[in-house]
Amino acid sequence: MTHIPDITRPPKDLIDALREIGAATVAGALGHMGFRNPHMVGPVAQNHGKSIVGPALTLQFLPQRPDLFSEGEYADPETQLHRHVLYHAQEGDVVVVDARGDMSSGVFGDMMSTYFKGRGGAGIVIDGCMRDRPNVEKLDLPLWLRGWTPNYHVQTSIYPNAVNVPIACGGVTVIPGDIIVADDDGAVVLPVAMAAKVIEESQKHHDWEEFSREKLMQGAPLQRYYPLHDDARGEYEEWRKANRPAIDAGIQDDPYVR
Repeated sequence: MTHIPDITRPPKDLIDALREIGAATVAGALGHMGFRNPHMVGPVAQNHGKSIVGPALTLQFLPQRPDLFSEGEYADPETQLHRHVLYHAQEGDVVVVDARGDMSSGVFGDMMSTYFKGRGGAGIVIDGCMRDRPNVEKLDLPLWLRGWTPNYHVQTSIYPNAVNVPIACGGVTVIPGDIIVADDDGAVVLPVAMAAKVIEESQKHHDWEEFSREKLMQGAPLQRYYPLHDDARGEYEEWRKANRPAIDAGIQDDPYVR
């Protein structure tokens, strides 16, 4: 039997706190913290309006090589590593796949996706393709992909090599257990160690943006309200007291206000 390590899942309170924070806000906060490009470029939302937050299960593909891979070994389904990443799925998990940007191999199809959803999986991010689109779409499973193909996963030029190892997906390193935040803007990788600070800074950012959005809709000056100018600080604080009394009064430490 293939032995694959499980992931260490982040605390549930971190996941819950991130559910109301979009990928763009998380990416912006990470950018200010030195993680300049956490966005996995290539995979795009396949069912608009969906958003997910969850820990990453990872699957790595490599180019096929005749001494390392042969179609014959796949006569035994249990040697198919793309199955094993799904065996580890728990409620809320996100499968992230380095399929090398390949556009001719469908990493998962109808049956694998059905199994993953039945396990409570939150969504799938693939730097590559899936297959069986008509049936997969019926599952309403959140997906971020490069596209679709009728081919199965090892039909052409790649094969699954490892599960729950560090991978590169869309040009970003993904460590098993990293938090994935994905919505219509794309899929972002959030290291667990940076999550609490991102939540803190994202909440501040969200609050002053909500205030500024109201002002801009009224035709107020962009120079004053985005980003929030020091001259508008008192006005914002009054708005916050009236509209968001539960927010901590730590605006002085807000790096987004200038």
